[in-house]
Amino acid sequence: MARPHTEVILDSIADGVFTVDKDWNITSFNRAAERITGVSKRQAIGQKCFDVFRADICQTACALRQTMETRKNLVDHRINILNSDGRQIQLSISTAVLRNDKGAIVGGVETFRDLSAIEILRKEISEQYSFEDIISKNHEIKRIFGIMQDIATSESTVLIEGPSGSGKELFAKAIHNLSPRKNKKYIVVNCGALPDTLLESELFGYVRGAFTDAKKDKPGRFALAEGGTIMLDEIGEISTALQVKLLRVLQEKEYEPLGSIKPIKANVRIIASTNRTLADLVAMGTFRDDLYYRLNIMKMVLPPLKKRREDIPLLVEHFIHQFNAKMGKNIESVSNEVMHLFMQHSFPGNIRELENVIEHAFVLCHETTIERRHLPLEILAGEARDAGGRGAEGFPLQTKDHTAHGPAQAGVSAGDPIQAAKLRVIVDVLHKHHGNRRRTAEELGIHKATLWRWMQKYGIRYP
Repeated sequence: MARPHTEVILDSIADGVFTVDKDWNITSFNRAAERITGVSKRQAIGQKCFDVFRADICQTACALRQTMETRKNLVDHRINILNSDGRQIQLSISTAVLRNDKGAIVGGVETFRDLSAIEILRKEISEQYSFEDIISKNHEIKRIFGIMQDIATSESTVLIEGPSGSGKELFAKAIHNLSPRKNKKYIVVNCGALPDTLLESELFGYVRGAFTDAKKDKPGRFALAEGGTIMLDEIGEISTALQVKLLRVLQEKEYEPLGSIKPIKANVRIIASTNRTLADLVAMGTFRDDLYYRLNIMKMVLPPLKKRREDIPLLVEHFIHQFNAKMGKNIESVSNEVMHLFMQHSFPGNIRELENVIEHAFVLCHETTIERRHLPLEILAGEARDAGGRGAEGFPLQTKDHTAHGPAQAGVSAGDPIQAAKLRVIVDVLHKHHGNRRRTAEELGIHKATLWRWMQKYGIRYP
């Protein structure tokens, strides 16, 4: 018997396709669906779709159920399923309702594409640019990647210089994890966070009676890190008096707890980091040259993010994966406009600032793509400054013509970047919806009356 035309057509499609009735029973299942899932048509038809696919959204956020309830199609949504072998597969799915000749809904249809090969390729590419938890394709960082193993397996002291937020802590931790000391303690001390007297007792400990409240002996961080690694963060902030005692640790491999006259041997590897250039501090006379040369055996200099902009897309993808896992969301990417903003932003806070921006966007974003409206105002304000005080459409930010086609603020000067950024967002979304205040207010997450007040305040009119 000849096969129905519909069945022949479905089997000729490269993507998986299945249909369900209103009770979620599978009514058709094409060959690509068999190939991707490992489940035969004979096994699938008549079964509940969630029993066949075992997807991560089946019980809580079924895409097909959402489409059948809202009558809105879903396009290119990423999910994970388990195939017949129990292996997890990433799919891109699209959904739509099925109607009969009279227009009544009788079920739903879902098409899906296997993204496994794409995901493997993405991981292969990303692994070329990652080392431990560090991600970069900047030529200077990749050069450091090339010598990290040699540095880690040596016992040499390491000095890491770089601006705040550039990832010094990650490099220090990677050195420890790759070293023969990896099974021992890794201790971090922020040398800039404590006054000199407290820092000394924090590093070297103290003995009973060393001062009024010293009721018993207390081990310091060097004692806690015995056999392992200690990272001295912001080493450039310590006093010259404490520099002398630290020099002894490096030279003699021993130290004395506060109040003690008996030296203690120290089997600890030292990694020092600073956001300042120690050679400059030596020239200024605030840092001992002999300590500097003891620290400066293996030196890494990390560039700021603005000098490694090629890393921004990689870092954005990394933070999206990280926050998806942390917050239980399914955000896939940032919009082209957002990526353009990132590539233009100076990021004075470096990688830490970018991470914070993505986290901020995750809190506000309830779709699969991070848009401009999800970004902190500081990013948009920075864009306003970079644009030389010009609006999103290239119009001056301060004019007498307050139309939406020539955005301007009534009473907002170019020196008020936060307000300027706020205005830009309002105008951009208003343009997007062709002046429809209801849709604009919905996208901005505010009441329509609030939008109207803002438009009056800033003198925004849409002809």
